[in-house]
Amino acid sequence: MARHARVVVDHVWKKFRGGERQDSLRDLIPAITSRMLGRGKPSAELGERDFWALQDVAFEVYDGEALGIIGPNGAGKSTMLKVLNRILRPTRGRVIVRGRAAALIEVAAGFHPDLTGRENVFLQGAIMGMRREEMRRKLDSIIDFAGVERFIDTPVKRYSNGMNARLGFAIAAHLEPDVLLIDEVLSVGDMAFQEKCVVRMKEFKRNGVAIVFISHNMQAVSDLCDRAIHLKSSVRAEGSVSDVIGSYLLTAQTSADSGIEQEISITRVDLQTLDGVTVLDAPPGTPLRVWVDYRVNAPIEDVHFGLILQRSTDALVVYDAGFHGHELGFERFEPGQTFRIAYDVTANVTRGQYHFHCHVFHNATSRFVARANPAAHLRVDEVRTYAGIADLDARATVYHSTSNSHPSSGAANAVATFG
Repeated sequence: MARHARVVVDHVWKKFRGGERQDSLRDLIPAITSRMLGRGKPSAELGERDFWALQDVAFEVYDGEALGIIGPNGAGKSTMLKVLNRILRPTRGRVIVRGRAAALIEVAAGFHPDLTGRENVFLQGAIMGMRREEMRRKLDSIIDFAGVERFIDTPVKRYSNGMNARLGFAIAAHLEPDVLLIDEVLSVGDMAFQEKCVVRMKEFKRNGVAIVFISHNMQAVSDLCDRAIHLKSSVRAEGSVSDVIGSYLLTAQTSADSGIEQEISITRVDLQTLDGVTVLDAPPGTPLRVWVDYRVNAPIEDVHFGLILQRSTDALVVYDAGFHGHELGFERFEPGQTFRIAYDVTANVTRGQYHFHCHVFHNATSRFVARANPAAHLRVDEVRTYAGIADLDARATVYHSTSNSHPSSGAANAVATFG
């Protein structure tokens, strides 16, 4: 059966003008004349203060599919979402959104501060296109989802930012859309509420809703999305989530690392299991081998080789190891020399998106002579943990004892062990 494209972005361009304010009649008259003459004929040319926020962006999203859009600040992500939500019109190209669309953008933006939470539920629901009867039917569920039962009849100006965001998301989460447009809203609330949000988004997917999710949170994109695009005004990469996150991280690092490769080059990096199978995903505790190939370009000595593991979501350094050349049997490196180092590690980390960073550091001059970052990507999949970074391999064992004291080892029979 052919898939149904719910969202079609057909070569969209969006132009903005910086500083459109006119401070004098001399500036205002030419601006009005220009707009009148150009009405209905969007120009492909950029004026002195014009810039393209979006350039030739094209993609489709199908029923039951979630597309993640990632990129740096100012890349056009929010502009793309506003074009999809018809807040903005494209300068060129077209956008088709089939069916009822719901946008989770600044989820509490429609609240009136002097109205109670209950009153704002109906106000926000009306803004989102929900009928009053539908709101009445879903009211209890919305309040329960947001966890604001005690304060539902309190003016929202007395709510914390987190309470406002939770109530706004709860309203939006009870829509019955065909298309869902999401902008960073999965960062609202505490960890338990975020988990609840993710569960609801996945439920939308199972029900055939097409989702466009914009976020800086690589882990959230990795958990929710089937595909991703790397947007920086134009589409820089499109495909699997792991590949696109890799493209984004590589691009983000390129400027920082450009020009540092000197006496030694890192020519190739492979992440494999111990039996030689290339790996992108693994459960916690998996033994892994990082193969790194090096080429010597100029004579050098007194270097050490570094291997760093970082969490891609926030660049947290999880592990940083260094090996001096002497430890590995190297005294001096000569031009033309090539060699390979295998770094054996155990992925004792919790669920998340990670990347390895490899480098060569010259001790005498305190500088990097080679660096690959990101060198390899790893997604760790598991459902046991909710926070933290280290995998402690926690297990829970149930005991039944006739006494009220805690059973010591061997004092009672273990009924079941979980973990």
